[in-house]
Amino acid sequence: MKYTERKVAFPRYAEYNAALKYLLENGLGVSCIVPPPLSDRTLKLGAKYSPDFVCTPFKITLGSMIEALESGANTLLMAYGICKLGYYGELQEQILRDLGYDFDFINLEVYNTGKKKAFIDMAKAVNPRVNMPKCTAVFFEALNMGAHLDEITAEYYQNCGFAADRHAYQAIYKNFISEMYSANSALQIGHAYREARRAMLEQKIEKPANPLRVGITGDFYTAVDAFSNANVEQRLADMGVEVHRWINVTNRMLRYPGEKNLNIKIKDYCRYEMGPNSTANIWATKDYAERGFDGVLHVKAAACTPEIDIMPVLQNISRDYKMPVLYLTYDSQTSDVGLVTRLEAFYDMIAMRKKVFR
Repeated sequence: MKYTERKVAFPRYAEYNAALKYLLENGLGVSCIVPPPLSDRTLKLGAKYSPDFVCTPFKITLGSMIEALESGANTLLMAYGICKLGYYGELQEQILRDLGYDFDFINLEVYNTGKKKAFIDMAKAVNPRVNMPKCTAVFFEALNMGAHLDEITAEYYQNCGFAADRHAYQAIYKNFISEMYSANSALQIGHAYREARRAMLEQKIEKPANPLRVGITGDFYTAVDAFSNANVEQRLADMGVEVHRWINVTNRMLRYPGEKNLNIKIKDYCRYEMGPNSTANIWATKDYAERGFDGVLHVKAAACTPEIDIMPVLQNISRDYKMPVLYLTYDSQTSDVGLVTRLEAFYDMIAMRKKVFR
């Protein structure tokens, strides 16, 4: 530990930085530097210093770390992962040091042992004087915040395209996110959540009895983070689509039914483990099909091997259930114009199919 005053940062990922900020400041007793919102500059910075063929999430998180250091952070946290993300930390740390940055680096992969003591070791790596009982309590409060973030986000994308006053509905969501970043107690978290729920319920929603419904699947970073997928959920919602995305931190990390349970449900399509989120994405696509969804978007970063591998499986589900699947691949050169064109064509197709099969 080089620094007497920790100023800790974590690369941006959707709005989960709010929960991490809450844990760091209220549980671990250190200052948190929230990096700037992801932008074209973030991606360009990361792409400039990354290996050419590394996946886009690597470039984005590297760029976000650079912006965090520029914002005054002296300590960086990197989350562990279950695919190549597990190796991100080592390579990104070396790149940043080669660029001349001086900082402490805490790679959470080191503490991914599955043992309870690992949580204590991880907390003390951030702050050796941490109050563990308080930290533990705040940790569960931060998890609760993450669950609220996922719930309100899901509610928003399922209804925002049908709100009579879309600007007001969006303002409620943005205010909720802002309050999560400023929350300093469980009471404030709960109050902001309840107020957002109440305000959303009070809005007039003009949704048809049988709206177009589209499910989102894909790699854990790109499918969840709005910047990384060029705001695809909002774009779909603006077309008048009810958008569902099962994959989020709460479902994947806290409420996951387990590989064995999901493998039983997809045994007709896949008998072997195919990678980090493959089982979940195959199951989710099949589940959307069985529930009569009008289509699915498979969202992934370029060079994401597990998601490439499951594409033939998703095609089989699409064929068997007569449900269209649109495959979207993102890299540092992805054009908004091309994305909009494909989404509009996909929308026209599923809208026409719905009329025919109604």
